[in-house]
Amino acid sequence: MKMDINQIQATLQHRYPFLLVDRILELEPGKRAVGVKNVTINEDFFNGHFPGNPIMPGVLIVEAMAQVGGILLLATTGNEGKLAFFAGIDKMRFRRPVFPGDQLVTEVTILKTKGDIGRVAVVGRVDGEVVAQGEYLFAMRPDRGGKTLSRGADSSQDANQEA
Repeated sequence: MKMDINQIQATLQHRYPFLLVDRILELEPGKRAVGVKNVTINEDFFNGHFPGNPIMPGVLIVEAMAQVGGILLLATTGNEGKLAFFAGIDKMRFRRPVFPGDQLVTEVTILKTKGDIGRVAVVGRVDGEVVAQGEYLFAMRPDRGGKTLSRGADSSQDANQEA
């Protein structure tokens, strides 16, 4: 299964400038997903990171890969219409920088799910070379129609104990 930008926006609530996945190339709900972020010099963050030597910030690489993970988990039966919240990052390593013109291809594989908690392995590649990899923990929560979660409603400590 594939997803275009319209299907991605129907799944994630992220929007420009924070929507960091352009296409889903492969989606096997409950198993794995492969998504693409086309990195262009027009990205606002390149104005300051770093002038004369533009490099995609590591935190945005993490976020781009997380959005592919969120799509995978939200496409899994029982999670439709929910929001995927980051609950943890483990074993994260950066292998090389990502530059304008690169295509960041992220593969996400579900390692474990229990209730509303999911643990995934993520690997980001450019031209087949690993640029970043790690494991993420997500908590799926009901979409409250734009209302914010109350303090304590999304406790990552509880999520870490569950997964």
